Amino acid sequence: MGHCQYEKNLDPKTIKAYGIDLKQLQAFLAKKDYSDRVSSINKNILRDYIQSLSGVKPKTLKRKIASGKALFNFLEFEDIIPVNPFRKMKIQIREPKNLPGVMNIYEVEKIIQSAYKRKHSETKLESYAYAETTRDIAVIELLFASGARVSEISRLKAECIDLHIGQIKVRGKGNKERIIQVCNKEALQALRDYYKCFYTRIKSGGGYFFINRFHQRLSEQSIRFLVKKYAKTAGLERRITPHAFRHSFATLLLEEDVDIKYIQHLLGHSSIVTTQIYTHVNSEKQKQILKKHPRKSFRIKPAPFLS
Repeated sequence: MGHCQYEKNLDPKTIKAYGIDLKQLQAFLAKKDYSDRVSSINKNILRDYIQSLSGVKPKTLKRKIASGKALFNFLEFEDIIPVNPFRKMKIQIREPKNLPGVMNIYEVEKIIQSAYKRKHSETKLESYAYAETTRDIAVIELLFASGARVSEISRLKAECIDLHIGQIKVRGKGNKERIIQVCNKEALQALRDYYKCFYTRIKSGGGYFFINRFHQRLSEQSIRFLVKKYAKTAGLERRITPHAFRHSFATLLLEEDVDIKYIQHLLGHSSIVTTQIYTHVNSEKQKQILKKHPRKSFRIKPAPFLS
C-alpha cells in the first residue's frame, strides 16, 4: 500500500477500496483451492475470478479489475513476476451511461431559501441553533458556488480559504490541488458570517474550516444530512444529495455556454471525458432550443382536415 500512497499518490479512499478488493481476490483463491503465490496466478484463474463477480455493478467490477491490474503491474515492475497476466486478457465492461441527478435553478433556490428562512426564524442570536444554521447556509452556498465534492468541503482547511478575496484552495482526488474563486457576494458573505460565529471552534478544531458542535470536522455524512433536511423543508420530494449541487453547478454553467474545458478545471476532473457526461441537455433547455427550430420559418398552408 506504500506504493499506492507515496508513489502513485492515490486518494485514501481509493487505497482502502483497493485493499478490500485484493482481500476479496485472496478469499476467492482460498475458496477455490488455488495457490495464493502470485507467480502461480495466471489468466485462467483471473478469468474464473472475474466470472465470480458477475453479480456486481459494472462500475464496481471495473474498480476490482483495476485493483488487480495495479497489483500485478507493480509485481511485474519489481521483477517479482515475469509478466502481468492481465496483459494476456481482453476485458470489456460496458457501463451504462446514467445521467447524473440534476436540480434546476428553481430547486436550488428553494433549498437555499429554506435555510435562510430557518435562520431568520431563530430569535436567540447567541444560541447554537442560530450558529448551526449560519454554518449550514455557508455549506450549501459553497456547494453550489464551487461545485466541489462533499469530501472536499468536509476536509477543507481553514488555512486554504481566503475570505478577503474569496479564494479557496481545494485538495481533490489524487491529492490534486485547484483554486476556486467564490465570486457570488451572497455566498462569500455567508462564509464570512459563519467564520465569525465559529471562529473559536475553528481554532480548536484541528485546522478544519467546517466544524460541528464538538469542535470536530463536519463529516461528509453530516453534510448529506443537512442537505436532505433543507431539501425536505423546501418541499422537494425527490432525493437530493450534496453531489446534486455539483451536477447542477456543471450543467447550469454549460447551459450558460461556459466552455467545457473551464468546467473540467473547476470540477477537478483529470479527463474531459468525465466532464462530458454533463453535456446532456435538460428538457427545459431543449424547449428553448427547439423553439428556434428552422421549421417555424416554413410558410406552408395546412391541408384541410378530412373528418
